[in-house]
Amino acid sequence: MGIQATQIRKGMVIIHNGVLHKVVDFHHHTPGNLRAMVQTKLRNLKSGSTTEHRFRSTDDVERAILEQHEMTYLYNEGDMYYFMNTETYEQIGLSAEDLGDGVGYLLPETLITVDFYEGSPIGIEIPQVVVMTVVETEPEIKGATVSNVGKPAKLETGITIQVPAFIKEGEKIRVDTAEGRYIERAK
Repeated sequence: MGIQATQIRKGMVIIHNGVLHKVVDFHHHTPGNLRAMVQTKLRNLKSGSTTEHRFRSTDDVERAILEQHEMTYLYNEGDMYYFMNTETYEQIGLSAEDLGDGVGYLLPETLITVDFYEGSPIGIEIPQVVVMTVVETEPEIKGATVSNVGKPAKLETGITIQVPAFIKEGEKIRVDTAEGRYIERAK
């Protein structure tokens, strides 16, 4: 399906030079009296490499038609992660490389959206906010009420993020998955 370059949005999957690319970032740009352009940052879904490309606003871009299926994360074995389709109960496996940064936010039973292109899984969309348990962090600093004083905390999946000084081991916190940052304590 063809769209104009000005319709490109973050998260969209396009076919560029015959290969699927996910739009990581985009910026509409009109320099003075020159023609409008769309500056994009694209991640090649085959190789994983990121490149920048500038489209003229009049360029036609081929948008990949994706099928999306809701799936539940089951478990991982080494660097393979297994998911089950919530409608058909069919299971698929994706490598850590295919999943990218999303791996650090996957907990068993997490509902995610898996993107398929021509019958093959090409990537996942994880929830914007997940609740995770802090498994390792320095003890609370007495009298630390200022929330801008941060410390590293290891979460149950093994990733480390910065949290306020008052957060203790064993606490559940809300994490913004897009930016990998602490939002608040979870109730």
